[in-house]
Amino acid sequence: MELSDIDLYDLDGWAQRVLHDELALLRREQPIFHHEMPNGRPFWAITKADHIAEISKNPKDFSSWRGGSTLEDYGDEDLFPIRQLMLNMDPPQHSKFRKLVSRGFTPRMVRLMEARIRDDIDEIMHRILPLGETDFVRTVAAELPLRVICRLVGIPDSDFQLIFDWSNRLIGFDDPEFQTSVEDSRIAAMELWQYAQELVDGRGGRRADDLIHVLLNAEVDGEAITEAEFNAFFLLLSVAGNETTRNAISSGLLAMLEHPDQWQRLANDPTLSHSATEEILRWSTPVIYMRRTCTRDLNFHGIDMKEDDKVALFYMSANRDEDRFEDPFRFDITRSPNEHVAFGVGEHFCLGSSLARLEIRLLFEAMAERMTDIECTGEVRRLRSNFIAGIKTLPIRFKAR
Repeated sequence: MELSDIDLYDLDGWAQRVLHDELALLRREQPIFHHEMPNGRPFWAITKADHIAEISKNPKDFSSWRGGSTLEDYGDEDLFPIRQLMLNMDPPQHSKFRKLVSRGFTPRMVRLMEARIRDDIDEIMHRILPLGETDFVRTVAAELPLRVICRLVGIPDSDFQLIFDWSNRLIGFDDPEFQTSVEDSRIAAMELWQYAQELVDGRGGRRADDLIHVLLNAEVDGEAITEAEFNAFFLLLSVAGNETTRNAISSGLLAMLEHPDQWQRLANDPTLSHSATEEILRWSTPVIYMRRTCTRDLNFHGIDMKEDDKVALFYMSANRDEDRFEDPFRFDITRSPNEHVAFGVGEHFCLGSSLARLEIRLLFEAMAERMTDIECTGEVRRLRSNFIAGIKTLPIRFKAR
């Protein structure tokens, strides 16, 4: 393969496989790569972990707000709602907003959820174990994070499927299975926004520990979150907290099936679940990249970048960086240290990381305890996306222990 053959934007390529060969070539030969885009402005592909960390910690020169987090170039009309999401904010706006919403993700809040998550896992296991086979994505990997996020916010059980469908249409905007047009994605975002407003309007009498109550009653320096800001955060939480954990779980089981010795190690020693969770996160890296936009002309490690240049931070590549990880293409649930960037790095480090880790750990502990002889029985279908490393179907057969 030559550098000229590399196409990290290719949606169909990502649908077929994770483009690790292309990313490894860039790390070796051109870690800051000027990448052309079909029908759009080129971007800089950043593939080394240290470079990604450096850019992530410098929002003054590399902005999240200017162009948003994906490689598409949006007009002002589309950029306005995108900039309402915390994911696309810069300091000082981001700092204030992060302090506010972090009130809903304290260690105490996460601990309070553990018993409920265990109950959800028990219900899921009770439903699928007698079947002996299932589509793991639909019945387990998608179901658990959806339940957790909905319960965290205070969404009634009867509306879980609504959130699931909206989330698929927003994340799967490049996959024809989930939407038929870009307009459909906009409609999904609007419907989800309206639903959040309905939750806010009906907040009277809510539990004191649900996220709506916590966030709408939190203040930082005398400032509270507005209803519009809550709606934007709800949209981000419903999608990011649901989809990314779903795909980490799906990819984690696929990795275990491809490395049965590691599954057996976990089954023999459940105390490995903590380190196994970190390796699942490194291996899966649900968010392939995040974009930043240059705020001025600058020189980055000998490369001249211009104001408004697009810069893509390939977390998927950083988590296989040979300079950071020993034997990075080996799936090892005992790996230590494991300084992956699956949750990002710097000021945009994922607020829900503790909750995601808890969900993954508890689920794999339960599976290792209750399921054996797991095998894939059909096609593993990947999401057609260069932004989210998703798995749409993972059919499995198993026995109950």
